[in-house]
Amino acid sequence: MTTIENVRNLRIADYNYPLPDERIAKHPLARREQCKVLMYKNDIIEQHLFYEVPELLPSNAMLVYNNTRVINARLRFRKATGSQIEIFCLEPVAPHDYQLIFQTTSRCTWLCLVGNSKRWKSGALSQQIVVDGETVTINATRGERRGNAFEVTFAWDGNDVTFASVLEALGEIPIPPYLNRGTERSDLTDYQTVYSHIDGSVAAPTAGLHFTDEVLAECDRRGIERRELTLHVGAGTFQPVKSENIGDHDMHTEFISVPRDLLAELATTERPVIAVGTTSVRTLESLYYVGQVLQANPDASEDELRVTQWMPYTTPCSITPQQALQNIVDYLDRHGAGEYIGSTQLMIAPGFSYRIVKGMITNFHQPQSTLLLLVAAFVGNDNWRKLYDYALEHDFRFLSYGDACLFL
Repeated sequence: MTTIENVRNLRIADYNYPLPDERIAKHPLARREQCKVLMYKNDIIEQHLFYEVPELLPSNAMLVYNNTRVINARLRFRKATGSQIEIFCLEPVAPHDYQLIFQTTSRCTWLCLVGNSKRWKSGALSQQIVVDGETVTINATRGERRGNAFEVTFAWDGNDVTFASVLEALGEIPIPPYLNRGTERSDLTDYQTVYSHIDGSVAAPTAGLHFTDEVLAECDRRGIERRELTLHVGAGTFQPVKSENIGDHDMHTEFISVPRDLLAELATTERPVIAVGTTSVRTLESLYYVGQVLQANPDASEDELRVTQWMPYTTPCSITPQQALQNIVDYLDRHGAGEYIGSTQLMIAPGFSYRIVKGMITNFHQPQSTLLLLVAAFVGNDNWRKLYDYALEHDFRFLSYGDACLFL
């Protein structure tokens, strides 16, 4: 029987594997759908190409993917002394809503990582940019420290210039640090999924990068349903587990949004749910615990509905996934809401019981990462290593721009 102590005592060193730098894909293939796929089903490993995925999926599958769009979150300013200060926007503070903050004109505040922060103790940083042919001056002022990040207030002039436009003009796509290269023009399209349209992530839900319009159309032709949800990926997705045991690792919190119609469909469908990417997995599996809270307290507050790191291992699971999802639908109907908006800190590790997801499409993840723990929990704690050994032996490409996995 799995206990919270069993999970917390898992040693992250047991989830290590050799990953030479030359196996990390620095760029995607010219044709995304030509990448390789390692398929694992019924304890059998097969090798395919990604454009074959629609015929590899169950014919009655429901494919659920993350529609978040990566923002130009990395901003570079230069002080009068010549020192360069890098500001990395993590999440909105004021207004505390993604949609609203991108629409703001003149002023907003973000929680940010600050590179070279020792050289920016006070005063405003200033930069001139051109937005739609208009010269705009933007100032950044450092505020309260929160952990290893700072609140940074941006203020700018211009005729109804939105912060979304400021980011487009000033910012860079923040590609993963393990690529060990600067952002290139090709990343503007390579590091976005073809179905991304809700701004907010600072990292791409990379399993979706392999999809093309043609592959999606083939899914439609085969009767595979496609549904969207939103999880805005935070910089914490790259945060390594530095503690010896995972119980001492603090999972990052991320914003999630799921339409009511999708929740209602999930509550009644008999289709197997296939999640595209670990972000979709975490969102879908978090919903069970939201519904579990509502089962005991239908009038729970927003804070009480927040999914915490160890909730799956301490919460008695007394209801079915269908009932949990229906509880959320009923909650939304009572509040006249068209979507569930919340946050999750969910830690999925060996010992976790999947409630909603029956299959997943994902990439190959970094050694000793929480994403590798998530995979191990799905394929079996004794199986993840043989899958990764197979991939290394058969020249698969790893990490964000690498090849894919299909686990059923």
